Amino acid sequence: MTLPATMTAIAISHPGGPEVLAAETRPLPQPGPGEILVKVAAAGVNRPDISQREGRYPPPAGASDLPGLEISGEVVALGAGVNAWKRGDKVCALAHGGGYAEFCVVHETHALPVPKGLSMVEAAALPETFFTVWVNAFEMAGLKAGEWLLVHGGTSGIGTTAIMLAKAFGAKVIATAGSDEKCDACRKLGADAAINYKTTDFVPAVKEITGGHGADVILDMVGGPYVERNHQCAAMDGRVAQIAFMQGAKADLRFMSQRRIRHMGSTLRPRTVAEKGAIASALREKVWPLIEAGQIRPVMDSTFPLAQASKAHARLESSQHIGKVVLTL
Repeated sequence: MTLPATMTAIAISHPGGPEVLAAETRPLPQPGPGEILVKVAAAGVNRPDISQREGRYPPPAGASDLPGLEISGEVVALGAGVNAWKRGDKVCALAHGGGYAEFCVVHETHALPVPKGLSMVEAAALPETFFTVWVNAFEMAGLKAGEWLLVHGGTSGIGTTAIMLAKAFGAKVIATAGSDEKCDACRKLGADAAINYKTTDFVPAVKEITGGHGADVILDMVGGPYVERNHQCAAMDGRVAQIAFMQGAKADLRFMSQRRIRHMGSTLRPRTVAEKGAIASALREKVWPLIEAGQIRPVMDSTFPLAQASKAHARLESSQHIGKVVLTL
């Protein structure tokens, strides 16, 4: 295909609410060594996009200033040295930014084939959440079959992914969510138990559900007061994987030593090219076969045309969504 010189992209005009997202014309990005240019079919919408839009999460050096951390689409150009892909390949990929656009450059090792049986829209919902859950819950926290996983925000993109992956690998899952409807959705996805955190204190509930054992692994993006409460309901030698601090970073750590808890944290975007490539390789080997077998499928909440990115952000910020919000082109 003949590539255009320019493209339409959704940029952040200035820090603020969803209304600051605006379409503009940008030069077509060029893939560097080891990179591929993807004609974007769909782009996932994630909490870090909102934080970047609000001015609280500036893109790292070398990253695009455009939001968008995951895409699906067709490979249309190759940088020097690329041998993993060819033009015409259908991929989904973790992006270093720039996903809210007609074209996006990604590193070849951060792309994965669109799983058989999934649409391009569904494929765009995979990379950010699957990379995040896999590296935090499985690689860092070491979740194993038979253990209890507590995941907060069970109906978010991260939450729905964590429930499905944990169950697929033999763990038992407790999810928290903000309504009875959302708790039902968690159970339908396979959660062994779901707790409405607005009506029930999850600390004693987790202890009761696990017969006093507690949660072996806790995946949390809330932070703040949840840190102490997570430690209170963790199993002895439990592990807490902290992936965000939506309610702040100050916390009481007094229970951590009492229960020999390992509290670890990580974010995906600052990881090196090689580290992200290793995560992609693990997913392709261990998780992609489960997706293609129909055992795991991304939970889709809603889609919006790229030009309506502001509405997509408003949907995510409403916290009414169940699963992923995706932009389509």
